[in-house]
Amino acid sequence: QVRLQESGPGLVKPSQTVSLTCTVSGGSITSNGYYWTWIRQPPGKGLEWIGNIGPSGSIDHSPSLKSRASISRDTSKKQFSLQLFSVTPEDTAVYYCARDRAFGGVDYWGEGTLVTVSS
Repeated sequence: QVRLQESGPGLVKPSQTVSLTCTVSGGSITSNGYYWTWIRQPPGKGLEWIGNIGPSGSIDHSPSLKSRASISRDTSKKQFSLQLFSVTPEDTAVYYCARDRAFGGVDYWGEGTLVTVSS
């Protein structure tokens, strides 16, 4: 059973950087065929794909966030991380980490963590 757990600050001020970490258990973040993904859902809106990191460390970002988002990993800790720079209140959302299969979509989700951007 794969489990993912997000961690990070619940409240940040505008213009700051949000740093979130996802800790994975029950699976390897270097296994072929899986992409370790960040997704968010603003209040009252739909899911938004932020980006992912593949088994070889390749990274893909949403074009709308590419300049402000950075995804990385620490294989020794079985963690992958998201940094979102220069946040605004529009970045307020529940942030999820997830495992996305190369063919078949997301099969495991973290519980999600609410990040509120407010002064």
